[in-house]
Order: sequence, then structure tokens, then C-alpha cells
Amino acid sequence: MMPDLGRLPLAPRPDHTLAVPRFPRSSRYDPEWVFENQMGPNVLWLTEWLAEAMTLEPGMRVLDMGAGRAISSIFLAAEYGVEVWANDLWISATDNWARIKAAGMEGKVRPIHAEAHSLPYAEGFFDAILSTDSYQYYGTDDLYLRRFSAFVRPGGRIGIAVPGLHRDFDGPVPEYLTRKQRSGNVFWDADCWCFHTAAWWRALWSRYPFVELETCQAMPDGGTLWQQWERALLPWGGKKVFPSDLESIEADANRHLTFVRAVARRTV
Repeated sequence: MMPDLGRLPLAPRPDHTLAVPRFPRSSRYDPEWVFENQMGPNVLWLTEWLAEAMTLEPGMRVLDMGAGRAISSIFLAAEYGVEVWANDLWISATDNWARIKAAGMEGKVRPIHAEAHSLPYAEGFFDAILSTDSYQYYGTDDLYLRRFSAFVRPGGRIGIAVPGLHRDFDGPVPEYLTRKQRSGNVFWDADCWCFHTAAWWRALWSRYPFVELETCQAMPDGGTLWQQWERALLPWGGKKVFPSDLESIEADANRHLTFVRAVARRTV
């Protein structure tokens, strides 16, 4: 059953630039709204991809970790009927509250401003935790999953969808990822060392007795989808948060760059 659409920013026509058959829920949303609030790769695509591997039911309490401008939180509340806590460090709760109200989701989404190591939640409070394009920046710490998983109830699920690699580099980072692009940006900087393969994430999460890994996989055509997103952003021009990385992502041609999702169930 379709959710009450309320004041959601839905697409003016079905054949818009971000309409992708594999992501039918995301394709209903206005690309202008997505472009205006983007902070990296298309968060609605990644959220829908991650949600496919999880069990989200109406009324669940869900933490959207690293929610950015809260459009993933609005999407989760509208599409799955869950209650969402939109947690972010870089965007203020006041700014996100304005977006939440504009979308008619003030009864379903709560904005929170908190850092990943100082989360203000009770242990076992959430039924599920999702994180898109965020967890790689703090969750590669060997000790982090222990404290993070404590916020979901036993039996609840933790899911991440992050930029990653199909395979590790054979030698140095390829030159096409480290050279300056026409946009003036260099794609591969020090922060990109948090990009890992599905095998790397599987090895990290599988060692812990307090979670059971249910799925961990790279998106087979993740690099191609990333190119599609960057091409769609080109007409947006100066309103893009970061300079275009299309040149480097095209040169990679889905050899290394992709997205990885992992889902685990808390056991104890």
C-alpha cells in the first residue's frame, strides 16, 4: 500500500534524469530536490539498495546514521512507514527540521545533531540502524561496531551502504584517480583509504560474536551507476557541493570503484 504522500517532493514526470527501473521507490522523487540536498553519491539509490537486504516494517524505530540533509530519513519514513531518527554531525538539527516539515514528515522523522562516538541513545532502543555513505569514515575502527550495535535491540539489524572497491589495487593507486581533473578536483585523497572491498568488510564484521553477518556484497555495476549520478549532476553546475569526479570515475570504468552493502543481525 502506498504511503500518504502528503507534501513529499515527488517527481514532476516519470522519465526524469534519476529514474532508474531497479530503484522504483527512489525514481518517484523530484531530482531537483535530490540534487539540491546531495552530499555525495545518490543517497536515495543507496538507501533503497540497502533496504532491499533488510526487513523494515511500519512502526519500527530506525536510526539513519550520517543522514546528511535528512532526505534518506524522509525517504525511509515515507516509503517504509518507519519512525526515523536522522542523525548527522555536519548538518544542524534545525536545518534538517525545516526540510522534514516541508516534506510533511514532522510526525515521522526526528533530527538529531550528534557525533558518531557520542550518540545520545539508549542501548537496545532501535529496531534497525541504516547508514549510507557515512559509516566508512568511522566504522573501520576495529572497536566501533561493538558500541554501535548496542543501540539496536537483540535480533535487530544493522546495515551499511558505502563507497568501496571491487578489488584492491595491484600496486599504487591508479594515476587516473590521483591526477587533477578538469573540474580542478582530485578524486583520490587521504579520506579515500576508508574505501574497502566486500571481502574486507566481511572479514571485519565476521570476527565478532555479538552480530551475525547476513549479507556483504559489492554492487556489480556500482562504478557505472556512480558515473550515471555524476553525469546527471553536470547541469546542476555550481550548486553541486563538490567539484565533479566524473572524469576519474569514467576512467575507472567499474574496474575498482563501486558500492558495498553489509547487513548484520545483533545476536546478544
